[in-house]
Amino acid sequence: MKAEANNHSRLTCEVETTLKVIGGRWKVLIIRELMDGVKRFGELQRALNGITQKMLTQQLREMEEDGIIHREIYPQIPPKVEYSLTPLGESLLPILYAMHEWGVKHSSLIKS
Repeated sequence: MKAEANNHSRLTCEVETTLKVIGGRWKVLIIRELMDGVKRFGELQRALNGITQKMLTQQLREMEEDGIIHREIYPQIPPKVEYSLTPLGESLLPILYAMHEWGVKHSSLIKS
């Protein structure tokens, strides 16, 4: 019984780590946009209806610190900045697809 409790605690801890990295209203949506390839800041902002410039900047910084997106700055005037998923960020895609599938099944159960 104690071993099961330890496994559950460990699982919960790791799930919390994952949720910290992708949690919140915007991070999964940012990842969704970057699944299609490299995007500039303005493209992301236009695609994410309702996000403020400040919030997008904050979310992108956090995601960069967590190693799931890469920010490429081109030394030109005006500066050009592009965002893309890192290999670590791409490794989240199967998790997000699984969450999508769960959501589809959950929605159909609620409707029936």
